[in-house]
Amino acid sequence: MNDEQLGWGCWGSLRWDADEAIGGDEVNFRHRKPLEFCLKHANRSRAMVVDYHRPVCNNLASSPNGVVSTIQTSVSPMSLVIPSQSTLGGHLARRLVQVGITDVFSVPDDFNFTLLDHLRAEPRLNVIGCCNELNAGYAADGYARWRGVGACVVTFTVGGLSLLNAIAGAYSENLPVICIVGGPNKNYRTNRILDHTIGLPDFNQEFRCFQTVTCFQAVVNNLEDAHELIDTAISTALKESKPVYISISCNLPAIPCPPFSREPVPFSLSPRSRNQLGLEAAVEAAAEFLNKAVKPVLVGGPKLRVAKACNAFVELSDACGYPFAVMPSAKGLVPEDHLHFIGTYWGALSTAFCAEIVESTDAYLFAGPIFNDLSCVGYSLLLKRESAIIVQPDRVVIGNGPSFGCVLMKDFLKALSKRLKRNTTAYDNYQRIYVPAGQPLKCEPKALLRVNILFQHIQKMLSGETAVIADTGDSWFNCQKLKLPRGCGCEFQMQYGSIGWSVGATLGYAQAVPNKRVIACIGDGSFQMSAQDVSTMLRCGQRSIIFLINNGGYTIEAEIHDGPYNVIRNWNYTGFVDAIHNGEGKCWTAKVRCEKELIEAIEDSTGPKKACLCFIEVIVHKDDTSKELLELGSRLSFANSRQPKPQCSWA
Repeated sequence: MNDEQLGWGCWGSLRWDADEAIGGDEVNFRHRKPLEFCLKHANRSRAMVVDYHRPVCNNLASSPNGVVSTIQTSVSPMSLVIPSQSTLGGHLARRLVQVGITDVFSVPDDFNFTLLDHLRAEPRLNVIGCCNELNAGYAADGYARWRGVGACVVTFTVGGLSLLNAIAGAYSENLPVICIVGGPNKNYRTNRILDHTIGLPDFNQEFRCFQTVTCFQAVVNNLEDAHELIDTAISTALKESKPVYISISCNLPAIPCPPFSREPVPFSLSPRSRNQLGLEAAVEAAAEFLNKAVKPVLVGGPKLRVAKACNAFVELSDACGYPFAVMPSAKGLVPEDHLHFIGTYWGALSTAFCAEIVESTDAYLFAGPIFNDLSCVGYSLLLKRESAIIVQPDRVVIGNGPSFGCVLMKDFLKALSKRLKRNTTAYDNYQRIYVPAGQPLKCEPKALLRVNILFQHIQKMLSGETAVIADTGDSWFNCQKLKLPRGCGCEFQMQYGSIGWSVGATLGYAQAVPNKRVIACIGDGSFQMSAQDVSTMLRCGQRSIIFLINNGGYTIEAEIHDGPYNVIRNWNYTGFVDAIHNGEGKCWTAKVRCEKELIEAIEDSTGPKKACLCFIEVIVHKDDTSKELLELGSRLSFANSRQPKPQCSWA
């Protein structure tokens, strides 16, 4: 995408019209021309109109003021910057603040020292040092899930390649993470070999790696185009809702430069292409398709978030009376206390009575789905293409028939709600067959604690002032069964499924929304991969509650294919956290083996220790898993072990 397509000038900064923001999902940005321009960039300033949105989809996980918490409105476009901050590093810091980032997760090293100095000099920006680059990336991922955008800063190659896995996860989850790398001195010739590289005179290896997991890459090697490259990168991350890569030569951040001596003039993002005729045709075809159905249903997918269409999805159900479910990775995006909500649709792993309603219907509308081997339970869903309307963020496909491009999901759902006849047949059927879930069998007072008892007590802890983070593993399935109160957040990484993601994500999410208390459910195998940054949580004064579920290994892997490689060394987890605490900061740990001890630990963590980071190690039997994990394990094992199809043999 070139500069002309972006309409991007070197003097951009985010500004919004508050009148447009009140009570709506989106904010319109307007360009305000400066009184003067700097240097040769003056002729590059172009006006644009922008659609901008809340970083999250509904009131379950929105910023306190109901709009984008990331936009600063008090910047005067011609105000002078103090000389010490009229640098590339100072400009980048102001840019991050202007899009709502107040915390940057970093790991220092020789190529980014100067850049970090200038980021720290910005009083509105908090630079948080992490224990490793992978966790810094996970933290930026968690931060972006609430704030709508996150950022991390690492060093060239050795830091960037360590970060790569976390950025790939953010890409898969459609999260705008700004990945900033301190690059080599611009004066170095490319025939030189540098430290922290693989020992070849190739400065582009890291760049090539990031090309596949970011939507834009900017390599800033001179001041002449630094302004434009940084603006383009940040704007592209926000527009595409994907990570971007910015590499800045280590000898540039501290150089004073006239273009950075004034606060930037506002810029805005051009709206996505809309095809009005296509929208009308798609709505007409979908309304005809659904109005002749006997018992249609709605199913929400994870791309509701990136399409900013969660409210429109719920409003559609209100208008037509159809029941709605969510795919597992969309949990938390819609209110679960809604009258028409029927649970999580996950094929054979669905919450009770949900799959029966969805798979027995004659028409279903999927909004923002991702169909992969995990969400399809080894591709075993009992769905018919000819009965489905698939709505993606910018495309609608109806059955085996027509496909409509340049149709935005939110526009489509809002228009469709006005054309559908009210039909509550599927919801009435759900009401007839639904039986409330029973209670798990009681434990003996000193019997080994069961996982289902643990989550029964976690359910009681949830409120609008909490959020749940579930790591890859059995916590996925147990957290799917939690009933979220209105306002309670819930986050998974189900597309990428990186074991260990939750420690960094808990750090980032808790930093993004300090008024919520994060409840993290983490397996022992996951924790061993990223445990160090519990220390960063303590440095930041966070008060999350971490339930460390100790069952002696990689249980989710064992249920797919067991072997000795799924058994891990048992740690003294509370002792580990106590050692990290080292008497500095507020930390409290407990080890529980039975329900009585669990109740006491929860009472302490929510009572006298509520201002502390609370770490509760829960010891359970190695075979104590949810029935859903057993089902998934057998189905994925079967899918993965299918024999290759016969190939033609040639004489």
